Order: sequence, then structure tokens, then C-alpha cells
Amino acid sequence: METTQRTDQQRSAEQRRRELLEAADRVVLRDGPGASMNAIAAEAGITKPILYRHFGDKGGLYAALAKRHTDALLAALRAALDAPAERRERVEATLDTYLAAIEARPQVYRFLMHPSEASQTGDQTGEGGFDVGLHSVPLLRRLGEELAEVIEERVDLGPDSTQLARVWGHGIVGMMHAAGDWWLGERPCSRAELVRSLADLLWGRLAAAGNRLGGPGF
Repeated sequence: METTQRTDQQRSAEQRRRELLEAADRVVLRDGPGASMNAIAAEAGITKPILYRHFGDKGGLYAALAKRHTDALLAALRAALDAPAERRERVEATLDTYLAAIEARPQVYRFLMHPSEASQTGDQTGEGGFDVGLHSVPLLRRLGEELAEVIEERVDLGPDSTQLARVWGHGIVGMMHAAGDWWLGERPCSRAELVRSLADLLWGRLAAAGNRLGGPGF
């Protein structure tokens, strides 16, 4: 009986947490890096102390939102990499998946990865001394490590494959992040043009690398 009650309470808490994250998403979509705990609490119909009780502080809320969006992005990237197509097409699809994600929700992207806009309004650290910029680097590193695992699984890189896959994984993520950030701000070309240009940059040794597994490979 006690076990069942605890399970019900855990499910209720998880459901409430999801609801609060959805409310936070709505505020971030509206306010971007300037999203405040007060605004998120108001959107969720609760007081700020209750919001703190669930997430600790803005840093805790940021971490939860970051995991939510990073998990979704990684799932989409893996699906693009595993699609039944030629390797060049899958490389382009993966690049396009990332760029489409930041294009579709630019305010979320800026909240997670580009916090400088918040400082333009005079808020250098957000609430409670929280500096979003201190937390964006781990997100990029997680993406880099995840992509490195995918590369090592699907491409035969020969000796020192683990190290080379990590170099490529972090390098590709860095390239996507920097190029995507520039493109999102200036829009100097279409997304398709940017995808083709980045794929051309990647297409040297990757095109010649052998497949680790049978079939079309990565």
C-alpha cells in the first residue's frame, strides 16, 4: 500500500514538473534569454517559491529545460543519421535537422546558447546570480560526445578511432553551433545553401572513410 502511494506521488510530481517545464517553454518562446522566474511562475499559475521548490533556482530550471531540448535534438539528429539514404544525403539531413531546430524556435536557442541578449537589457546574470553563459558550454560538449559515439559506431576510422571520432564529433558540433549562430542572426543565405556549404566542408575524408558495419553505413 505504501509503495503504491509513493509511486502515485512520484507520478504526480513528475507530471507537475512536466507542466512547469511546458509553462517555462512558453515564456522562453515569448521572452528568450530575458525569461524570468516571476514570469514563468505567473504562466504556471503558482508563486515563485513553489517554482523554486521544484527546481531550486534559475540554474536548476535552466538545466531541466536544457536536458529537455537537448534530448529532443539528439533524438532528431540520430534519426537523420540513421535514415535509409546515401551518406552525403544523411550528412546534409543531419546538418539541416540542427539548423531547422534553431530556426523553428530561435528564442529557445538564444535562451540556451546565446545569453548575451539578456545583458542588453541590463540583466547581466539573470536571477539569483545565474549566468546562463556558464551553463551553455556543457550542452555543446554533450552534443559533441553523443555525435562522437555515433561516428565511432558507424564509420571505420582505423587506429585511434575513438580519439578521432571525438575530435570530429566536437568539431562538427562546434561548426554547426558557430555557423548556425551566425546564420540565424544575419540570414545571409538560405538554410539549404548553408547546409550544402557545410556538407562540402565536411566531405573530404568522411567520404572516403570505410563503413564499420555492413550496408550503407553512416
